[in-house]
Order: sequence, then structure tokens, then C-alpha cells
Amino acid sequence: MSLGPAYLEYPLRKRGMDHDLYAYSNIFDRPPIAWPSGRHVAVAIVVNLEWFPILPTDKPFRAPGHMATPYPDYRHYSAREYGTRVGFYRMLDAFAEVRAKVSVAVNGAIAERYPQVIADILAGGHEIVAHSTDMNGTIASGLPEEKERALIIDSLDALETVAGTRPRGWMSIARSQSVNTPRLLAEQGMAYMCDWVNDELPCRFATAAGPIVNVPVNQELSDRQIITVQQNSAASWAEQMQDAHAVLAGEALRFGGRMLPLNLTPYVMGLPYRIGALDQLLGWLAAKPDTAFHTTGEIADALVG
Repeated sequence: MSLGPAYLEYPLRKRGMDHDLYAYSNIFDRPPIAWPSGRHVAVAIVVNLEWFPILPTDKPFRAPGHMATPYPDYRHYSAREYGTRVGFYRMLDAFAEVRAKVSVAVNGAIAERYPQVIADILAGGHEIVAHSTDMNGTIASGLPEEKERALIIDSLDALETVAGTRPRGWMSIARSQSVNTPRLLAEQGMAYMCDWVNDELPCRFATAAGPIVNVPVNQELSDRQIITVQQNSAASWAEQMQDAHAVLAGEALRFGGRMLPLNLTPYVMGLPYRIGALDQLLGWLAAKPDTAFHTTGEIADALVG
């Protein structure tokens, strides 16, 4: 069955990138960027801390990792809850061991249901990034603008109520945005977002509501993608992160600062037979004299500065 001619007809269809958010830029031709630590490679750890309702919604789409078997899907529901009860706390210990400050992308429902988890994130000196309301709070262009605006506000409000401060950064579920999302985030005063993976350095976006920075947290480097989707071992994931670091460190010597994102999932990497691979990788990175751990907020601020 062939696609009809209307398939490629939409308001922003034009030559180029079909949007006016930023201009094309070759990463190797840009002025060098410097990180607050003064090191060459900034390791940006982002943990996805998520609450999955036991009944998923499929509009605009079902979130990756959501319930898979008929209701009540206690197997997947409780496996996801394991992340907040067990896996995440193993990760907090691993971060403390190497004195890494990380960014935690948190659903608003986590704050409402498990306020102690928010307190423990803040006690470790980590940054909270807004990550929608819960894992039914997906975004795509079929979502009406007012509903998307309300979803963003509800997420920010829930986190601010418990954490005491409003998040500066945003990560959408599955990195999915509508054509309105950057503008709606800027409208709410967000400093940065982590959804676009077109680059390896932060990038300024221009919207009708003002500028916003994008910090690319590439899902192709995530534990969930490499371990659960591609079926690699945790040790292989760690080795691939070391390979990525080697390339980035080499480029940094010639072109300025580089960023290595580590996107972690507590119910994946927090299991007892995988956490050792994370411990070893963090220790290896911490020992590199050209490398430092940075939050995504610090990376966004480095571009603004």
C-alpha cells in the first residue's frame, strides 16, 4: 500500500529542517566550549525516575517500558516500582562513592506519591529535571495545545510543591515533542530541555516565547536502549561508554569541550547483577584527569555563559 500525496503535506513543510528553531551548525567549526570544571569531557548523568500507571493510555502513544500484558499487569508494574524502591538507591550510593552530582528526570507523580525520594535526591545535592506528570503523560502533535500546556504546568507544580524549587530543565517521555513544546517550555520559564538528539553539545533554540537551550541526552547511549532493546550485557554497555569517552576526549583536545551523556534507568541498571558495571564505569570515569561529572543544568549554563 503506497502513501497518499497528503502524507507529506503539513504546515511546516519546506526546504531545510522544516522548522525555524535553530540554524544548521557543524560541531567541528564552532568556537570551543568550556565546562565549569575546566575539564575536557563533561559526563552528564541523567536518571529517569518514572511512575507507570497500571493502566496505560495509547494516545498520543504508549510510553516505552509501559505495561505489556492484560490488566492487572503486576509483573511489569512491580518491576518498574522496583526502580524507586531498590534500584535508584543503589545508584545514589554509586554516585556518592565518586562524588558525582547528577540530574534526575522525575515524573510529577513520584513527588506526589514518594516525597521521601525527592528529599533523598536533594540531600545528595542532585538536580531535579521535570519529566511529565507520569508515564501516561506523553506528548506528540496530536495533543491539543492547552492539554500539553496543562501537562507541563502540572508536572512543574507537583515537583515544586515537594522540592521547594521549580525545575529549570525538562525531559519529555521518549524524547517526544509536539511542534509547540519548545515554545510552551520557554513560556513557563524553562531554561533548557533534553529532548533533541541532533548534536553532542548544547544548542540555543529560538521560540516565539523566548530562547531555550537544548542539552542532547542521546537515547542511543542509554542503558535501556543498549541492554533491554539491543540485548547487550551491562558489561558491554559500560565498554561502549568507555569507547565513546575515548572518541570525545580525543576530539576535545582539538575542538574544545565535549559531553558524554549517561542515561540510566533504575529498574534496568539498578539490578544486583548489573550495578557492578555502573560502579566500575563511574570509578573509571572519575579517575580520568580530563573528565568531570556535570548536571545538565550546568551544561546548559555553560552555553549561556
